[in-house]
Amino acid sequence: MNISSLNEQSQAFMVYLAEWVEQLPALKNEEVFRDPSRVAIVSVDVINGFCAFGPLASPRVGQIVEPIARLFEQAWEAGVRNILLIQDTHEPDAVEFAQWPPHCVRGTAEAEPVDRFKQLPFFGQMLQMPKNSIHSGLNTGLNQWVESHPEVDLFVVVGDCTDLCTYQLAMHLRLDANARQLSRRVILPVDGVDTYDLPVEVARSQNLLPHPGDLFHGIFLYHMALNGVEVVTRIE
Repeated sequence: MNISSLNEQSQAFMVYLAEWVEQLPALKNEEVFRDPSRVAIVSVDVINGFCAFGPLASPRVGQIVEPIARLFEQAWEAGVRNILLIQDTHEPDAVEFAQWPPHCVRGTAEAEPVDRFKQLPFFGQMLQMPKNSIHSGLNTGLNQWVESHPEVDLFVVVGDCTDLCTYQLAMHLRLDANARQLSRRVILPVDGVDTYDLPVEVARSQNLLPHPGDLFHGIFLYHMALNGVEVVTRIE
């Protein structure tokens, strides 16, 4: 890969990407929650191990907790009762730990929803689904839930990380609908999504793979939009 050529080819797109993110529209509550029985909000991995403490916790990811909690409150007030929390709940010997340090093991505090969610008066009526990989559609019960709720045709996706679990979830819901010729909206509000940052110099010092948070956040938002996910700044 030629660095000079890559830089030259990427420069125009990077300018476009920054402008594209800045110009994303917002959606109104009354539009999204017009028929609450047909709406589901699906949150992925907004748990202590990514938002508060543990080897994979990230301060920038933690900042999505409050916007998501407010979204839950707005949706509940509008009559939405389908709120799903899909969460890393790993086996102690999870195969995934070959790629990532052990995290969010079942039965530990890392695998618990963040306190802000637990403080919501309707927390007990949310549906929690454990997962053992970055894909929310594999061995979690999500597919069965979707099949048993055919009336739900609007999904709001939030959570972390933009380029990992959130991407897999939004794309799964979108592509499942495409494959089965379903008229389904998948909406992703940017204020409820983020990813972690690991600079090159830090990654090299720790023999890890770098992870430029702003770059991957923007590119994966764009890629979801490219595939039919409705990426918006927020639902207000």
